[in-house]
Amino acid sequence: MPSRLKPPCSKPGCDQTKPCPIHGRDNRPRGSARQRGYGQRHEDRFRRGVLDRDPVCVVCRRAPATEADHWPKSRQQLEREGLDADDPQHGRGLCKPCHSTETAATPEQRGGWHAEQQATRRAR
Repeated sequence: MPSRLKPPCSKPGCDQTKPCPIHGRDNRPRGSARQRGYGQRHEDRFRRGVLDRDPVCVVCRRAPATEADHWPKSRQQLEREGLDADDPQHGRGLCKPCHSTETAATPEQRGGWHAEQQATRRAR
């Protein structure tokens, strides 16, 4: 019976396998949207409330808002503080490009792009 090969680390250029001793935590899947708290209540209450209030992107003020962004605190920060993360008062409406840019610039967001950009800046 052939042995199963371990999957490689998902970080580009890393020759380790999962679980990676170098990138361990960053290498884990982040879970589905529902597992991260974005269920039907979020869709019905938060997203709809934010987009009804902010039909135009509050950052660029040109494009229609299509994304409901938790701001100025993240969903995780609101939950840690015992606040209702699905209350539309904790959000803002953004267009897709502005939401992507804002999310990438947020240090609390898990994700490889921001971490890689920060590492590149520190190395210079």
